Amino acid sequence: MSDANLMSSAMPADAYSVPLEQIDVSQPALFQNDLHWDYFARLRAEKPVHYCEHSLFGPYWSVTRFNDIMSMEKDYAAFSSAAGIILPDRPEDFALTNFIGMDPPRHDAQRKTVQGVVAPMNLAKLEGTIRSRAQHILDRLPVGESFNWVDLVSVELTTQMLATIFDFPFEERNKLTYWSDMATSGELGGGPTPEAERRAALLECLEYFTDLRKIRANEPAKPDLLSMLAHGKDTQDMEPFEFLGNLVLLIVGGNDTTRNSISGGVLALNENPEEYAKLRADLTLIPNMVSEIIRWQTPLAYMRRTATKDIEFGGETIRQGDKLAMWYVSGNRDDEVIPDPNRFWIDRPNARHHLSFGFGLHRCMGNRLAEMQLRVLWEEIMQRFRMVEVVGEAERVQSSFVRGYSSLPVQVHPW
Repeated sequence: MSDANLMSSAMPADAYSVPLEQIDVSQPALFQNDLHWDYFARLRAEKPVHYCEHSLFGPYWSVTRFNDIMSMEKDYAAFSSAAGIILPDRPEDFALTNFIGMDPPRHDAQRKTVQGVVAPMNLAKLEGTIRSRAQHILDRLPVGESFNWVDLVSVELTTQMLATIFDFPFEERNKLTYWSDMATSGELGGGPTPEAERRAALLECLEYFTDLRKIRANEPAKPDLLSMLAHGKDTQDMEPFEFLGNLVLLIVGGNDTTRNSISGGVLALNENPEEYAKLRADLTLIPNMVSEIIRWQTPLAYMRRTATKDIEFGGETIRQGDKLAMWYVSGNRDDEVIPDPNRFWIDRPNARHHLSFGFGLHRCMGNRLAEMQLRVLWEEIMQRFRMVEVVGEAERVQSSFVRGYSSLPVQVHPW
């Protein structure tokens, strides 16, 4: 379809006014305007495995129920990651690959190379660093003034952490934020960034990291991501676009997702003041609240799979080569699995039972690091502020893949 047709066929606010076969939940505007919830509720109820013939990304299937997503995640032989994890197809002349977009055994070998950076011993060492940085960031916030929480807290903390686990030059860490934003905002994915600009930014990223990798390769191995890639037998000789693909994966995975949960948690507590009061009364709820924030926010809305053969799934016939989107954002609101799923509930029983980190062999390897960053930050927030008050409209990013924020105006109120 042309861009004009896609714009004219944008989904209306009323999810029940659209013929079922015309629903396209991949439209970035639905997420940017926070209008996607009723569409997913309708699909879960009426057509949990749903075919969309026309979209910005071509035809695709939506899988919207929790248990169906779990089943699909387990069956990597029939539902492959090898064609990529997002709905846009890779451009032939700029085809980035990475281990999350691979099946075993290549996936297992490359993931194993870098998994040590989030091993329990390393995480224990990182906690003190996270805490001191969170303290420094929070102590510098302008009390009595409005400011953008996304920029001053969410982005700053996660970018500092990303620089640490890459052992990236700390004074140039904003490059990581820029490359992360460019990687996920390209026009081919429905974002605002022209493709030429996105490519130029990623080639800059590749050039910078290639120089750094040469340095690390000639140094003794260290426990940072770049050194692990430079010394790992399955990663040291990667082709440039595969190296870039893995860099993008690790940068986005270590940055976008956590920062948007940091912002989403502040928004959720403001929208649910009784839960904020519950938190003030009992700070031991923070670890459980962190899991609830990650479910509630679902920072990556979906993951793509591609059928490797004709197969019956969820009462539908999926054809070899068909694209499928496993909508985590929908599965995390499935009331057949999660009690009262539209309630933000910081002492929710079994709060870690969610899909935000994926499942099976592709489960997010940094999930414990993400939880730790959020836990430590909220411990430090609650030591200083009775409330982080949202004082303006949240601005969401233009993407159906990343559920994120570009702006969240707040004021902080000390105890």
